[in-house]
Amino acid sequence: MSRIGATELRDAVLDPGSFRSWDSPPPAVTADAEYAAELARARAATGLDEAVLTGEGTVFGRRVAVVACEFGFLAGSIGVAAAERITAAVERATAERLPLLASPSSGGTRMQEGTVAFLQMVKIAAAVTVHKQAHVPYLVYLRNPTTGGVFASWGSLGHVTVAQPGALIGFLGPRVYEQLYGEPFPAGVQTAENLLAHGVIDGVVPLESLRPTLDRALRVLVDPPAEPPAADPAEPIPEVPAWESVMASRRPDRPGVGWLLREGATDRVLLSGTHGEAAATVLALARFGGRPAVVVGQQRVVGAVVGPAALREARRGMALAAGLRLPLVLVIDTAGPALSADAEQNGLAGEIARCLSELVTLSTPTVSVLLGQGSGGPALAMVPADRVLAARHGWLAPLPPEGASAIVFRDTDHAAELAAAQGIRSTDLLRDGIVDAIVPEHPDAADEPVEFARRLSTAIARELYELRAVPAGERYAARLARYRRIGLPG
Repeated sequence: MSRIGATELRDAVLDPGSFRSWDSPPPAVTADAEYAAELARARAATGLDEAVLTGEGTVFGRRVAVVACEFGFLAGSIGVAAAERITAAVERATAERLPLLASPSSGGTRMQEGTVAFLQMVKIAAAVTVHKQAHVPYLVYLRNPTTGGVFASWGSLGHVTVAQPGALIGFLGPRVYEQLYGEPFPAGVQTAENLLAHGVIDGVVPLESLRPTLDRALRVLVDPPAEPPAADPAEPIPEVPAWESVMASRRPDRPGVGWLLREGATDRVLLSGTHGEAAATVLALARFGGRPAVVVGQQRVVGAVVGPAALREARRGMALAAGLRLPLVLVIDTAGPALSADAEQNGLAGEIARCLSELVTLSTPTVSVLLGQGSGGPALAMVPADRVLAARHGWLAPLPPEGASAIVFRDTDHAAELAAAQGIRSTDLLRDGIVDAIVPEHPDAADEPVEFARRLSTAIARELYELRAVPAGERYAARLARYRRIGLPG
């Protein structure tokens, strides 16, 4: 597996000639003759004075800070001097409010410096956390290899984390494992691709694609919002039976969140929710009509039901939106919760509760979209936003109508009757103050997927635009009041 050097990474990502080093001479560390000789050889071999280079440059004209390990310098290991350089760079990036690209390639702690080196990960993690608390982007590109304390600290704290294809990434280095336990580490586990498959990282990106990927992310994270498109002309929403909407929402060719992102959004950066056990939830950065947002969307085509992992991914999206001070767009389209022993043992009910709690009190503007099926707790968990849109055939119910029928009538034959009685359709939800606006379908989104996705995107953009003008405290109070009074007379 090839290795990407620190200067190679720097030159591939930054605008030509834009890099300015932040490095000062490394502080002296206690070193015996053997360690001093190792340091001298590493400096001669790499042309660097430590295992890390730091500085700033531009990416398509935007100022960014860069911290990159050089594996050729004592396996990119982090001792006191390297840690001090990293920490100082992170602190400077925070003070100057610069997005920070961190790119580890390291075996972890520098063993020649012992426990003191081990403790350096604490101050690096603290500096990164303060950077993120300042709502400044922290982006990570993991290179081959990244292991040990580096991966377990600043390598795992990114708002967005991608990795070099084929990179060895893991907590315990395979050679150490074999020496300790007398057998090889299971093959294929500590690879970028496997970590992506399990939702640990957000993507696998070759070096030549890193610069455009970073550009797309920065367009959402730091570029100013554009003016939204003009609102679509208002049009009447015809009354349709609830059961007709239920059946329309279940069409296999109905456009889902993927259609919305492909056809209705720009500058898309898909994150870890598109993979692994949480694949029923899509997590992305995107713009709608020039308005940046974090997107959390239920993807019913991947799995009919939502389990705890998918809800944890939704909560990651909420935290990401709050951390980056970006609006959050939630797309609801689920047949209901996973009903299994595994779901119970992994805390499904608790995850629904935490989603509800965190979403209704989130500090950023929020827009929820009832795109199709809105069944049960996983749908409710993504409803309590500042503004709620519904597709014409979107619906919301405590259970699928068949489940309600089973409770009330002890059969499923009365599903259509229960759907009508429970007020689940979009026009009912609008009447009851649960939905703020209905996005038309002509006559069914499945018959016009591209046009519908663009119409929905325009509606989302307009809501984001209007919410941005509302003071945060006023918006927060209005959201709490809204859900406080639903169902009450008057």
